[in-house]
Amino acid sequence: MKKLILKNSSYEYLQSGFKEWLDILGYNPMSVYNLPNIIREFLHFLESKNINHINNLEQQHYKDYYKYIYNRGNQRRGGGLSNNYINKHLQAIEKFLQYLHHKGMRNVPHLGITLLKLNTKEITVLSQDEIQLLYKATYKDVETQRMEALQSRDRVLLTVFYGCGLRRKEGAHLELNDINLDRRVLHVRKGKNYKERFVPFSKSNTKIFEEYIYDFRPLLAKSKKESSLFIGYSGKPMFGGGLYTRLKLLQLQIEDIELQNKTIGLHTLRHSIATHLLEAGMPLDKISCFLGHSSLESTQIYTHLIDKKDE
Repeated sequence: MKKLILKNSSYEYLQSGFKEWLDILGYNPMSVYNLPNIIREFLHFLESKNINHINNLEQQHYKDYYKYIYNRGNQRRGGGLSNNYINKHLQAIEKFLQYLHHKGMRNVPHLGITLLKLNTKEITVLSQDEIQLLYKATYKDVETQRMEALQSRDRVLLTVFYGCGLRRKEGAHLELNDINLDRRVLHVRKGKNYKERFVPFSKSNTKIFEEYIYDFRPLLAKSKKESSLFIGYSGKPMFGGGLYTRLKLLQLQIEDIELQNKTIGLHTLRHSIATHLLEAGMPLDKISCFLGHSSLESTQIYTHLIDKKDE
């Protein structure tokens, strides 16, 4: 979208002004970057329909653009665009219309298009017994010390994503100096929306971190200068895809057919710890802080999960 060329200088000016307006209002950096790029595609579409001045905008043009993005293919992965992605385009246009209204262009018609319903996936939560089965799988007898080191790293994986409730990217970006073993806190430097936070961990989890960092991680890392917490079999840093694969391999090692057949990922571990903390009586606001949620609304979903289990 950002590579699209706008021939109309007034459209270039509007896109630039929109971006500056979002920044002044304090929108997070990703929104300041993404929303104007979406609007660039919308303005490029208007140019293709010979709508060369924003005052000539009619509600039908929104509908035509909606049909265009609804039928446009995904330029990265192929196939169609998701409802969530299409909604982001509609929401960006609504925000752009607010900007135009702020500039005094009060005759610009409102959007008048209802957002698409999202296909929400059912959230999977593992029981505490199932979590223990995953940990148990990392203590099986192995033939080499290197394999033992991989098991230790997998225990850290479970500790980071379950014990500390980190998101996938947060865990993948962890470095050694983010783990404070003396204070028993983990420093999330690259949280969602660029927010950082400190996450406490237990004495038992401290032992898991210590064992990996001091005894086993040096056997995996190719270089002493390597700062990433998670090191793969090749001796290089692991990222989200590799961590997810390790979790799936652990799942397959468990002699529990029901658990083997569950659809789980790294975020499943995060959902699970949040649910278990709520079941144990931790206040919702503290769970929200622990997870790094911006509002209690995001954390409220776990109360619904518990209510559903009790039905």
